[in-house]
Parts: sequence; structure tokens; C-alpha cells
Amino acid sequence: MSTLTALATLRAEESGRAQRLTTVRHTHLAIRPFVLIPLKLAGEACAPLAALAGTDRHAPHLLVVPQPRNRTQRFCFTEQLAALLLPYLDSCREHTETYPAARGKETRERYADAPQLLLPNPGSLAFTRLLGRSTRLRRTTGEHAVDPAVPLLGNWLTWACDQSEFPGSSLLLSMTGLLTAHWATGQSNTEDGNLAAVLGWIDPPADLTGPEAALLAEDPDRHPPAGPATDPIFDRTLVDLIAAYDDAADEQRQAAAVRALETELRSQLLPTWHDMWHGIDLLRDLPAGRSVADRWAYDRTVFTLRSQYVAEGGAPQPRRDHAAGAARRLARLEDAVTRYQTDRAFDDPLVMAEYELGGAAFAGTVVARDAERMVQGPKRVVFRPMITLHTEARPRTGDGKELRSPARADQKAAILDIRETSDGFHVDLELSGGLQNKRKPPAPPGAVPELGEELVYTVLGGHFTAAAVPDDTDVPWTHGGSQEDYQPTDDDAQEVWE
Repeated sequence: MSTLTALATLRAEESGRAQRLTTVRHTHLAIRPFVLIPLKLAGEACAPLAALAGTDRHAPHLLVVPQPRNRTQRFCFTEQLAALLLPYLDSCREHTETYPAARGKETRERYADAPQLLLPNPGSLAFTRLLGRSTRLRRTTGEHAVDPAVPLLGNWLTWACDQSEFPGSSLLLSMTGLLTAHWATGQSNTEDGNLAAVLGWIDPPADLTGPEAALLAEDPDRHPPAGPATDPIFDRTLVDLIAAYDDAADEQRQAAAVRALETELRSQLLPTWHDMWHGIDLLRDLPAGRSVADRWAYDRTVFTLRSQYVAEGGAPQPRRDHAAGAARRLARLEDAVTRYQTDRAFDDPLVMAEYELGGAAFAGTVVARDAERMVQGPKRVVFRPMITLHTEARPRTGDGKELRSPARADQKAAILDIRETSDGFHVDLELSGGLQNKRKPPAPPGAVPELGEELVYTVLGGHFTAAAVPDDTDVPWTHGGSQEDYQPTDDDAQEVWE
């Protein structure tokens, strides 16, 4: 926990109300997100019991598995979920847009929209990952064949869960993670896993404080858990309902048992359904950060490429990444972390303040400028303007570090000198980049900061550069040798839930 987050948590506990951690929203919110609230059978890793899903807050779809231990019924559940989710994915492919690629030298096409799956909490995300793993490698012919929609659904669920590991991606998100990234409650991280309790801190009823609202939210009689685990007390009722279904002597009694089960499960899921849309409303009230649109554009590009791969008959994700694939994925993850940290800090003064406290950034006021400064470079005289910032504390960014300012993200700066004054420090900064002509002045209007301008400079802004990874056909024998095209086997399709 960072210093400012700890301070916000203490203030939340003192005031009885959650405190803002950001000034803007750092995640894209789709106009029509797909909300999924799964429940599983207690004691089972991946035995689906029910789900409430859909894109219409006023008309959710209830899916129920009367006997979760029945293999046929489990796959019937996944078929029903596929009948909801796959058309939603198709609706995101209705329109395309052209975007520049390769530094503007060519253009490409991508979908104008992308799916966004919202789950209540990290536990629901873990269950969804298992559900995808247990279905994406199913056979559609031969013994134990399943409907073709089942492995296709598993393929997309696995892909979406994988994308959720990349910071900044908005394709699959947990609501508790979204809310606690923007607000600090006065409770522990474990308690923040309860969606209703988090909402109680952020937006309590008028007659209650945050702690009081959170305490009521944790009462299963008032508000059932958000899944995927069921409430232990409700499990007693659930045992009787499933037993009534198993013991039904005819179709009429069996149908009545299913209706009773659906009624009880709907009552368990509906409070969380309303909480999910309440959380969406709270997040929509926050203005989006400047870089959110760019990250969503990248999500659309990734979705387009994945759609093309699936349409061309590409194999599903293997059980384990091979050496080269794992290295490339790790490089992408490290790059995503670097970019997301930079974007958040450049978009949000509160986030940047964290880096100022840690010594990775400093703020100051421009007290001098030389907008026509020329210096001798390695081969020729070059144009390098200089500004002097007045700061209250000595910068701790380190000598020789490349610095950038959110006000001019494409411009680099380097510290030339730091001088102590009677009321702080003067920092001389040499500027490069964003000058239109690096050999001679003048600089474009606004390229060189003006006197009196308040600026923040930070070591953030450079992007991670991955080491070269060999092609799949040229992997050293020490790392498994050359990789052939992946073909699923019967062992790969081993069920997670058995």
C-alpha cells in the first residue's frame, strides 16, 4: 500500500466515507457491457450452479444447472451461456474503422467496438478462467462430443481472462477491482473483496455511514454473497432443492422443482446484479483520463486480430505456453505495466503525487528560459533550449535520467545543474524533442515552457524494450526446441471439474 493510499484509507475510516484515489477514471466503460455473475457448487472447483448474465440492466438472463454434478447439464449450461455471449461478440463486429499503422505510412482496419465483460470480484474471474479452460478443448465429434458453441465459448473466455492480466486492458474486469482502484475504503483488502461492502463505503444510504452500510452488506440475510461461492446457510436450502429435483418421480414434479430452484437462485443473484449496475453508474460519473481512449483503441485492435485468428480456424490456447510464446507474453506484460503506470501518472495529478513522494518526480515553477540555446553536439551544433525550475525540495530523480513532463509528453529533458537558493533549489533542464527543427531555432509556439508555468518532471515515460525472442522454429534445445503447430489432444481436454 502506497503512502497516499494509506492516508486515504485512514481518512475514510475517520470520516466514515470512502476517499477518492484518483481525479479521473482510468478505465474505459463500454456503452453496453456484458455483466456476468456466476455461482458454483460448494466444494467443487468448477461446477457451475447458476449465472445471471446480459447487457440489459432491467432484463437479466438466469441460467440454472438443476444438478451441477451432471456432466450433460453442465455442458447445457455452457451452451446457454454461449447463446448469450457469442451474439454479443458478433454485435461488436458490425462496424469497422480505419486507423494509421507503421507511423502513418499505411492504414489498417479494425472493429469500431470491442466486448467488455464485467464480473463482481476476483473469485468470479478465477471461476470464469476455469470454465474457459474446461470447455475450450472439448471435442465436437466422436465420443463425448459437445455442441460447437461450447469450445468456442471456452476459447473466448480464456482469451478474455488472459487479457485481464494486462494492466490497462478493459476487455474483462472485476467490479471490486475497478472501484477500489478509484476509491479507498476504511476496511482491509480482504474486506474489499465484498462488492456490496465496497459500495456501502462509496455511496452509503443517507442515514448510514460507510462502516454501517458495509456491515449490513455483509449480512447474508440482507445481501447474499456476490459469488462465485454461495452462502453456507443458503447451501442448506440448496441441498433440499437439488434433492427434490433428484427425487422427482415424473416430469411435472421435476419441472416444479426446477422452478423452485430458479426462484431461490434468482433471489441470491439479483442483489449483486443491481450492485454491478450501481458500480457502473458511479464509475460513469468520473471523467475519463486522456489516455483511456488510446488504450481502448488498442483493445479493439487486439479483439480484431483475435477474431480474425478464430475465423481462420486457429487452434485454441494450449494448456501451457511454449518457451518463445511465454517470453513474448512476459515482454508484452512488462511493456503494458510501464505504459499503464506512465499513462495514469500523466493523466492524474493524484497518481503523479505518489511518484513525487517516492522521488521519481518533482514539481517546480519556470523562473528562467533560454528558447534559442545552441550547444555543440558530437558532430554539429544542435538546438537545445534550457529552462530553470524553482523547486522547494531537491529533486531525487537521479543524475543522467531522461525526464518527461505530462504537459509535453513527447519532449525529453535532462538535468544540467541543481543550485540551492535561500528558499529552495534552482534546477537547470535541457530540452530536446518536440522542437520541429533540432538544428536551429525558433521552436514552435508552446514547445518551450513560459515563465511562471508550473511543471512536473518524472522519470516515467520511456517504454520497455524487450529482448529479441527467437522464432518458434528456432528455439534452442535447452528451451524445448522448435515448436510445431499446436493440436489439442484427449489429455488436453481433461475436465477441470472432475
